[in-house]
Amino acid sequence: MGRVKRTLTSDHLAKTSRYLGYNRYPDISDRKAWGSLSDELQRKLIKAGEEAVEEPWTQLLISDFTEFGKSGNRVRFEDKYFPRRRKLNNLVMAECVENKGRFIDDILDGLYLILDETTWCLPPHTSYERDGAQERVPDVTRQIIDLFQAESGAEIAYTEYLLRPVFAEISPHISIYVNERLKERIFEPYMNQFFWWMGDGIQTMCNWTPWIVQNVLICALTREKGTFSEEEIKNFLQKAAVSCDYFLDEYGDDGGCNEGAQYYTHAGLCLFGCLELIDGATKEDSSRYAEIDDDGQVIVHDPGRKTADQACYETFAGIYNEPLIRNIANFIVKMYVGGGYYVNFADCSALAGGRTAREFLFGKAVGDETLASFAAEDFRRESDKEQIISSEINLFYHVMQAFAYDEMMAYPVCNNLAEDSWFESMGLMIARDKTYTLAAKAGDNGDSHNHNDVGSFTLYKEGRPFVIDLGVGTYTKKTFSDRRYELWTMQSQFHNLPTFIDRSADGGVDKAGDLSDSQRNGRLAFELGNDPAADAHNTHIVMQKDGKKYAAKDVLCLLGNTGKEPESWPERALLEMEISGAYAEKKVKSYKRKIALNKGDTVSPVVIKDNYEGSIPAYMSIMTYEKPEVVGNGNSNAAEGLSKNSFQNADGPCVIRVGDIGTITAVKGVKSVLIREFAITDQRLMSTWKHSVYRILFEMDEHAGEYELVLK
Repeated sequence: MGRVKRTLTSDHLAKTSRYLGYNRYPDISDRKAWGSLSDELQRKLIKAGEEAVEEPWTQLLISDFTEFGKSGNRVRFEDKYFPRRRKLNNLVMAECVENKGRFIDDILDGLYLILDETTWCLPPHTSYERDGAQERVPDVTRQIIDLFQAESGAEIAYTEYLLRPVFAEISPHISIYVNERLKERIFEPYMNQFFWWMGDGIQTMCNWTPWIVQNVLICALTREKGTFSEEEIKNFLQKAAVSCDYFLDEYGDDGGCNEGAQYYTHAGLCLFGCLELIDGATKEDSSRYAEIDDDGQVIVHDPGRKTADQACYETFAGIYNEPLIRNIANFIVKMYVGGGYYVNFADCSALAGGRTAREFLFGKAVGDETLASFAAEDFRRESDKEQIISSEINLFYHVMQAFAYDEMMAYPVCNNLAEDSWFESMGLMIARDKTYTLAAKAGDNGDSHNHNDVGSFTLYKEGRPFVIDLGVGTYTKKTFSDRRYELWTMQSQFHNLPTFIDRSADGGVDKAGDLSDSQRNGRLAFELGNDPAADAHNTHIVMQKDGKKYAAKDVLCLLGNTGKEPESWPERALLEMEISGAYAEKKVKSYKRKIALNKGDTVSPVVIKDNYEGSIPAYMSIMTYEKPEVVGNGNSNAAEGLSKNSFQNADGPCVIRVGDIGTITAVKGVKSVLIREFAITDQRLMSTWKHSVYRILFEMDEHAGEYELVLK
């Protein structure tokens, strides 16, 4: 979308008159507040702290840091970097609840280990320009604020804030050291240097913007009174507000996050973090979320809502009434399928994680009971460790979770279901009935964390994955390089899209021997996907290109019938588009796709209709999680020169059974079917897909021009 030059955050900040610190949550000295947490929660937090004591502190070596530059492996460093932070958070929460001092020595060990790290940046992020070359070893003379420099700053800042009274009794040098590190690594570079994620109106923003800004604000707004003047706090807030507005420029009015449901956690929710911190720092009344009334009951303040005796709450908090902010907040509900699955695309996983107090409080802030209830119900389904987010590295989130915990446990269930959605800003349709959840994507291939997937779709049946989007594997140096699209998960051939084979192009296929053009074509189709990196450079293989200009055109979304259909027709959701432009191949003149959910139709509930005009053969990929098998209307004779075990002719309609979940019927236009198994060996992919995935490759009849699949 084009730049709209939003000033939403800055406009609401301009309504405020005071610029204070942020202390809505109590430090350890407020025993009344910490004691108000339920006994159950306190037991869980103390247990997590006791378990953390038994874990060894990891040792970070410079060779761990330099490994990324040598091999592209970032996991070796991260597997030692993140456990320190998780352990420290669990220790701090346990001490705040118990207040006996038995975790303090371990806390100081962890705090000083992090303070003494040469840099808080991750190795892939040590570049001074966006997508620039990384430093092989940290440059201590010029600080870089990346995601985790900011996260680490927020962690030590909030640790010091929560335990400041205890540290003061031990030595003033603890807080002095923390403040010196924050000054060196956060405050001075933030106020005096430009980083691309701050925004300039030219570069596109992504989740880095609110994620980092939120953590810088945590650092600044939790400093002891007098550290910054009111004018200096104002400068922090104004600079943060401008960056938030640049981030909001990337959104359409529908609030769609083009990074997907998983990145909503770092995009929309970190935006909420920014707004919450600004709101809390611009009010005369610095009341906390949790207070105790005269009857001993916990009262959780609801930011964004004004009552007669809370007039001061309307200033900046009025931003929560903005439709854009409300739409960004409830995006996650619209993406939910069920059973932990979410509609996914780009680098997003289909298992996008559990919901927490952040979604809950965001829902309450914008007055969205469905979101608040959805978050609370999802939270209640989690394990004890997940309910106290013991693996989370942001300490601020731990405290938010603790002080919303008891209310979330008791929050009423809302039975409102997500309605069909059309996110015009990114060309995403989501449609549902009692059996199916269908998602289809038009858009372009210029998304943040992009995969080449214009025109692809996913389908869930009764909450189970039927037709899938793989997501992304473990991040390496290659993932964010100019070789990104050599990775199989990024390529259109591993999405639910056509691939074309041009045997007349130069290079790629050995034309020696007596094979006919058809046989050569079939051989390459049979080998398609064996070596995705080679496929990316094979001039015979035509896949989608990456970039914003490779986009769907003539897009039309219809949710519900137009009123012109016969009364007997089922209600439907339909997405139409022309996707040939995503391939940048003149021989692919036109490729029109229609994707429809016919609600309640038991004969043809989900229909894919394609019309192709071009001079090179098309092969349609359909990715499934369960094993597909041809079960009807295709003979068992293999095509000439191809494996009998995997390739079958389809004379007329061909029925493919996909595990025990359903069937895919090639109604027209299909010549043959090739089913391939792809093992899942990558750790990140294995967290979603517990076994192999499968690709059904349909050879389309080049004389037909019209192809139709029915899924049910």
